[in-house]
Amino acid sequence: MHPLLRDCKKVFKTSFRAKASGQLDKEKFLEQLLENNIIMRTKSIKKNRINVVTLGCSKNVYDSEVLMGQLKGNNKDVVHEQDGNIVVINTCGFIDNAKEESVNTILEFVEQKQQGEVDKVFVTGCLSERYKPDLQKEIPDVDQYFGTTELPGLLKALEADYKHELLGERLTTTPKNYAYLKIAEGCDRPCSFCAIPLMRGGHKSTPIEDLVTEAKNLAANGVKELILIAQDLTYYGLDLYKKRNLAELLENLAKVEGIEWIRLHYAFPTGFPMDVLDVMKREPKICNYIDIPLQHINTELLKSMRRGTTSEKTTKLLKDFRKYVPEMAIRTTLIVGYPGETQEQFEEMRDWVEEMRFERLGCFTYSHEENTHAFNLEDDVPQEVKQDRANQIMEIQSQISWELNQQKIGQIFKVVIDRKEGNYFVGRTEFDSPDVDNEVLIDASSIYLKTGEFYEVKVTDAADFDLYAEPIHEAPKPVRKELKVKTV
Repeated sequence: MHPLLRDCKKVFKTSFRAKASGQLDKEKFLEQLLENNIIMRTKSIKKNRINVVTLGCSKNVYDSEVLMGQLKGNNKDVVHEQDGNIVVINTCGFIDNAKEESVNTILEFVEQKQQGEVDKVFVTGCLSERYKPDLQKEIPDVDQYFGTTELPGLLKALEADYKHELLGERLTTTPKNYAYLKIAEGCDRPCSFCAIPLMRGGHKSTPIEDLVTEAKNLAANGVKELILIAQDLTYYGLDLYKKRNLAELLENLAKVEGIEWIRLHYAFPTGFPMDVLDVMKREPKICNYIDIPLQHINTELLKSMRRGTTSEKTTKLLKDFRKYVPEMAIRTTLIVGYPGETQEQFEEMRDWVEEMRFERLGCFTYSHEENTHAFNLEDDVPQEVKQDRANQIMEIQSQISWELNQQKIGQIFKVVIDRKEGNYFVGRTEFDSPDVDNEVLIDASSIYLKTGEFYEVKVTDAADFDLYAEPIHEAPKPVRKELKVKTV
């Protein structure tokens, strides 16, 4: 017998006898076996579960869904923002608040890793693309950092292969009735305040046929509403087709069976393709809705922002929208506190908001972002002034929204039911996008409405940002059937 084996057996026998006689408790018995290398500490064999955590905008949501689709195609156990021993954080690096949230989330999971609650932490997305060297230095306990274009490398780190045949196949994280459809990546616009081209690269359109395939896959899985997203929808097609081709894309997507609504997000005002409005008027599936961030109305500031337009051109574009599609809901976002914004320039925008009466509006305080053109300017508007100006704009918009909503009382609208929340079914009209716009609340105490289905409702009351309604043709509330047992 080998001497090492003989010694092991001797120690084992001595320890076992001591335990059997009550001289050694279980823990000490095991400890002796460990100390003498008779048994080894081992981790229990378990299947890895990958938890994908998404921060930031709808583009990030889409990217996370593509990643999850790839992992599922590799037979990986993958979940979205649930428990998992491997964590992938898809970060945002757009403005200060978003960057802070991303960093705090990374630190939170790194701490969980140090405590043994998770095994590995990977970071991807815009923050990682923009600040990778700094992050590697400051938070070295992250297993690996990846940029926005490094999906194959991330998959390899997760022991998965990039499968080209999975084009258009995603694990959607949104409610089953709607999904985002990213029609292009990156941006060629030179806006002075924006760091997105640094993180996402130049504009790159996805071919129409690929987007139609993806839309068909989504429709087959129950999706009824497509929300088209890109950094700039209006630039679509210039790289592939040598023309702005959003209108043709919309016509092709409208032919997909099962899709009932198609919504447009993030249009750019300069060079807007007016043939899109023709399709919107002609095709009922295209929602009378457009999200067009205008940022400001003062010509001098628009020039400094490098927006390629003027106050006059912007106002004319909005009036053209109203003229060609009178029922259109226009959503916009504005920036207050841009470097050099005077009180007079702010008041010009404030008066303009009152005049334009946007159906939907959001307002951001300016964030001074390094490596942007505007970073060379002095961030000279105090934060408290920025916030006060934003509050003023939103107070005006709240009043406008309330007045517009009052006009809807008694009218009938087609709504889709997104969810049930408390005592209400929560729906949206074609004039409302999820998470950012108005909602329609329907009393759920006496009726039943199916999530993801469309209903006609009559508006009975209205608040600043909500409508209250009742169905025209309500579905009966389900009744539990009694089980009848046959007796012999």
